Amino acid sequence: AARLAEALQTSERLHLPRYESLQPLFNLYDRAVFEDALQPLCLEHGVGVINFYALAAGFLTGKYRTPADAAKSARGTNTTAKYLNDRGLRILAALDAVAQRYGATPGQVAVAWQMRQPAIVAPIASATSLSQLQELVKAAQLVLDDATLAELNAASAQG
Repeated sequence: AARLAEALQTSERLHLPRYESLQPLFNLYDRAVFEDALQPLCLEHGVGVINFYALAAGFLTGKYRTPADAAKSARGTNTTAKYLNDRGLRILAALDAVAQRYGATPGQVAVAWQMRQPAIVAPIASATSLSQLQELVKAAQLVLDDATLAELNAASAQG
C-alpha cells in the first residue's frame, strides 16, 4: 500500500500518468491485506480493483470440503493446507445457506459478494470448462442484500 500511495503521489506531483487499476488477491477468505490498507487507498484515489483468486482455487465453490475431496486434484491438495480449517468451513456453511436462499451456487454467491465490495470493478475467477464459465457469469445477475452481505462478512471474519 505504501508503494502504491507513493506512486500515486509522484504521478500527481509530476503530472505523470497514474495507476488506474490494481489487481490484488481478494476473496471471502483472503480479505485482510486488501481491506486493511489497499481498499481505502483505492477508494480515496479512484483506483479500480480487478481482484484475482476470487474463488480461492475452487475452495469457495464448495468443491473441497474434506481432505479426501482435496486429494482428488493437485490444486485441491494445496488448497486444504490454507482453507480447510474452522474458518474456511464456516465460510462454506454461510455460502451454502445464502446459495440455497437465492437459488444459486456457492461460487456464484462468492463472486456476487465481491462485486458488492467497495472499489471492486471486476473479480477474476478461473473456469476450467465452458459449463463452469456459464455458471460463474450468473453471479453478475445475483444482487445480495445488505443483511446477506453482513452474514457473509461475519462468517469470514478472522478470529
